[in-house]
Amino acid sequence: MHTRRDTRLPADRPDIRLIVTDMDGTLLDADGNVPAGLWPLLDELRGRGIVFSPASGRQYATLAHLFEGVDAGMVYIAENGALVVRDGVELSSDPLDPAVSARLVTRVRQLAEQGGDVGVVVCGKHSAYTERGDEAFLAEVRKYYRAHRLVDDATAVDDEIIKVAVLDFGGAEGSAPALAEFSDTHQVVVSGEHWIDVMNRTADKGAAVRRLQRQMGIGPEQTMAFGDYLNDLEMLDAADWSFAMANAHPEILGRARHTAPAHTDDGVLRTIKDVLGL
Repeated sequence: MHTRRDTRLPADRPDIRLIVTDMDGTLLDADGNVPAGLWPLLDELRGRGIVFSPASGRQYATLAHLFEGVDAGMVYIAENGALVVRDGVELSSDPLDPAVSARLVTRVRQLAEQGGDVGVVVCGKHSAYTERGDEAFLAEVRKYYRAHRLVDDATAVDDEIIKVAVLDFGGAEGSAPALAEFSDTHQVVVSGEHWIDVMNRTADKGAAVRRLQRQMGIGPEQTMAFGDYLNDLEMLDAADWSFAMANAHPEILGRARHTAPAHTDDGVLRTIKDVLGL
């Protein structure tokens, strides 16, 4: 762990080999779209031998759709680090015990029976699965899980489960304590205003970045990372060039070494250009 030491950028250009960025509240604009300026920047980065890596709680299918046709050499860190894919090939994954997934589904069912406006998304390698089928819930699910199926029993899906996500319309930070029984053995991460992700303790964006660094033969000093929310903490720790967005959660602002302009102000793109001198 490190804390922010200096928000000023040095005059010397660093030898960056890997750029990792969160999506929602970080790279994506206020409307949830990839900024148009990223497309020519990707060509520039590829020409310089720099790997670009979207790192998100979103599933791989959703990320791959966003960058379809322009993702040669790109590394997708999906499901908050539980699945990493490059050029269609899985680099790493960290599956959940099916019994744990089933216990989580049962717990969320209980919360719903007690009056909570909640729903569960069981995240497999091939699809996401949900038992709740009302349009308000599915509209939120579609934003992050392009491949999703409505099932009668989410404890009995035929897939390798890598994460369980809970959507709470009442606010994720308030409902996270209801999942405290899992926090001794697993990660229970508030990944957005209404989302909680539960994964293996060994699965997070930071662990995925460190594995990728080893595979690439690079270190934190050659890595840039951008984030805005609590599920980005470990990822920022894995990069010497760590940037909190100006709109970030206070804990992120206190953890990153540098600050970037807000996601509504093209903060990721502007910072990459400034640091690399583009």
